[in-house]
Amino acid sequence: MSKPKGFEKPTGFRDYTPHVVSKLRTIERNVLECMERWGYRQIITPTIEYYDTVGVASSTSDRKLFKLLNSRGTTLVLRSDLTAPIARVVSSMLKDEQLPLRLSYHANVFRSIEEEAGREAEFFQTGVELVGDDSPEADAEVVALAIASLQAAGVSSFKIAMGHMGFLNGLLEEVIPGQTAEQEQLKEGLLGRDYVGYRQSIEALNLEPKLKEQLEAILRLRGGKEVCTHAVELSSSAEAAQSIAHLCAVFEVLEAYGVSEHVLIDLTMIGDFSYYTGMTFEGYAAELGSPVCSGGRYDNLLQQFGRSLPATGFALKTNRIIDGVHGITIEEKKPVLIQYTPKRRAEALTEAARLRSMGQNVVTLLLPEDGAEASALSVEARTARAEQVITYGSEEGGR
Repeated sequence: MSKPKGFEKPTGFRDYTPHVVSKLRTIERNVLECMERWGYRQIITPTIEYYDTVGVASSTSDRKLFKLLNSRGTTLVLRSDLTAPIARVVSSMLKDEQLPLRLSYHANVFRSIEEEAGREAEFFQTGVELVGDDSPEADAEVVALAIASLQAAGVSSFKIAMGHMGFLNGLLEEVIPGQTAEQEQLKEGLLGRDYVGYRQSIEALNLEPKLKEQLEAILRLRGGKEVCTHAVELSSSAEAAQSIAHLCAVFEVLEAYGVSEHVLIDLTMIGDFSYYTGMTFEGYAAELGSPVCSGGRYDNLLQQFGRSLPATGFALKTNRIIDGVHGITIEEKKPVLIQYTPKRRAEALTEAARLRSMGQNVVTLLLPEDGAEASALSVEARTARAEQVITYGSEEGGR
């Protein structure tokens, strides 16, 4: 293996230039302030967690975890999401707090990638977890807050696709009962949006036409509130019926919030089917084909930390918003330039401190006593980079 050059960095990791950082921090600040107005308190968890606790509880597949050993040989992981670490804290340090708990976060997460995939191994997420409430009101709250958060992040044109794991589970168990492997294969097709592969998997089952039509019909269950009626007619499963009733109740609450125009019901939307247990959703910006937020209900996760509580939440995919959405523009704020000769240094730096205390951005530059330029930059170039230039020269008094 060749030694990396001095300017190279590991595949999947990136440098953030000042302009990009300004955009990242603006989005972070705007979104966290939005979440705070909804009653969500910010939480920070460690970058490194134990593999045997948070690692195995994470929704991230084992092969995508960054693993390392500490000095005692214990396996650790770089956090791959924030939901599992927050579940650990809720089950320990926050176990005596009144429910429901509303928590927010902004942090970098790490997922190992294939080098040829062109994806990032480190990226930022901003999100919330609502713990201790299993009602449609709670699910609707996180969807409505996701909409408000996207708007706060500068995403003006988007759609939220909302589904429910229970409907698909009920339908599959009704049509191909007990065929776990076949059910998983069908779910994989929907999860990957591989509808051709999904239909091929149905053909391979050799079902009678009526049952085959039931499975294919789910691909047409996308739209508004009317989808609920069509879904109920498609399956007689009690689990499917309860799931649709819950989903329709969520949609009604979103209507009351006044945000239902941003939402469509999509019963092919299943999220990570090994993780989510109920309502799931993804948000798509007009500029991007990949989701800029995702979330849903995960009622089984906290049991792994010894506390059985329902929970729901979402995360904004902040990097995708930074790179692919043109909603927030950052104008460079030019500083005041104070340039001075050695004899007037104290006077100039005192003025710089005064202006900074008033919220001004100030940079300083030492000039030589003889009046020659101390910098390779011309006076015109320095002036162009500054909002204002203040000069403390060697002349008697004044600026």
